[in-house]
Amino acid sequence: MRSSVKEELQPQLNQLNQDADLLKEAAASFSTTLDPLEEFLLEEDKLPPSPGQGPLFYIGGTNGASIISNYCESKGWQRTQDSHCKDYRLKWCEIKCKENYYSFQEGQQLLFQLPNNKLLTTKIGLLSALREYARILSKSKMLSSAHPKVLKMEDFFPETYRLDIKDDRQAFFSVFDETQIWICKPTASNQGKGIFLIRSQEEVTTLKAKTQNIEDDPIFCKMSFRAPQARVVQRYIQNPLLLDGKKFDVRSYLLIACAMPYMVFFGHGYARLTLSLYDPHSNDLSGHLTNQFMQKKSPLYVLLKDSTVWSMERLNRYINNKFRKTRGLPRDWVFTTFTKRMQQIMAHCFLAVKSKLEGKLGYFDLIGCDFLIDEDFKVWLLEMNSNPALHTNCGVLKEVIPGVVMETLDLALETFQKSLCRQKMLPLLSQHRFVLLYNGEMDLGPRVGSSL
Repeated sequence: MRSSVKEELQPQLNQLNQDADLLKEAAASFSTTLDPLEEFLLEEDKLPPSPGQGPLFYIGGTNGASIISNYCESKGWQRTQDSHCKDYRLKWCEIKCKENYYSFQEGQQLLFQLPNNKLLTTKIGLLSALREYARILSKSKMLSSAHPKVLKMEDFFPETYRLDIKDDRQAFFSVFDETQIWICKPTASNQGKGIFLIRSQEEVTTLKAKTQNIEDDPIFCKMSFRAPQARVVQRYIQNPLLLDGKKFDVRSYLLIACAMPYMVFFGHGYARLTLSLYDPHSNDLSGHLTNQFMQKKSPLYVLLKDSTVWSMERLNRYINNKFRKTRGLPRDWVFTTFTKRMQQIMAHCFLAVKSKLEGKLGYFDLIGCDFLIDEDFKVWLLEMNSNPALHTNCGVLKEVIPGVVMETLDLALETFQKSLCRQKMLPLLSQHRFVLLYNGEMDLGPRVGSSL
């Protein structure tokens, strides 16, 4: 009897066994064909391995080092102090080194700073790029009324001349008059170093003689890089908008999260104010330059440093309260008109150099962009800076900088992995405060997962 029942049920048992085998095979197949990005993100969410077991990362310098280090260690990565280490996952250095780019393993590593970002982050580089782009646009007739969104260089960049080019120098000498102030800047320095104002014909005559003496030097003629004259003179904006009588500018961020394809973002930063009231006739540079390096020279800085940095929200409230009605501005001008203008200018500058940048999968960059608003609410780009200050020595910076750095790294990692897996970039799970300015996916043609 038992044997008969067993024989009757055998087909059903066999079918159940076959179904179980199929389920096992399907489960195995699913685990091996899991979306590469999902695998990557799941791996990142796991508990970090024991100290010393994760991928290596290297930080060169102190700028933002603690934030970067904490971010990487939270993922279980291990910090190395060996600057020559080649087996790293991430390398973030303040100063670019040729060795880093020679040994870089594309598609396997992340390296901070594009090797030739000087096209944007030096005064001469940016000026030259914008001039050339303006010529290209002019030839292509893109600056016609048919393309009103294309920016004209003179509408956002102060009149500027190069001192290392004779024709440029002569052009400056010919346009100078004592009713205007000009500011002279070294091409590749920061923190206000080497900057001076030019106000009088006597100062122009001295500058002319100095540049002529250098040019007549036979040694100078043989120099491949004419460093002594690698300067620009720029028309000084004498009517800046003031906050409680103080000059200010706005530091924002241009993030190149991925260079293959280019994924470029805008990020809000903060406003930087001078400690002293603005006096256009003063010779004290700390009243003209807003960076903290200059403000620290004041004995009052330690007591008043928090007043030299405003959040964008505070700047928006101030302009709403003080100027919205009297100047007929839209409500929240800072987060509408001003923000849009900064984004337009940044996108324009990126497009001016895009074809010349050295882009490889794994390169990423964070560039500090400084904007000035004049009393007519016109927006001017003053300069772009490599390795922007990431210090958190006052309240607003403690709120802003860590988020900027961490989202920079999040976006660099996510876009890197998506590019590696040839996946569509959008949507980006790690995108929060940054706004996409340029998506270069179409530059590379259709990708896996694309609807094209």
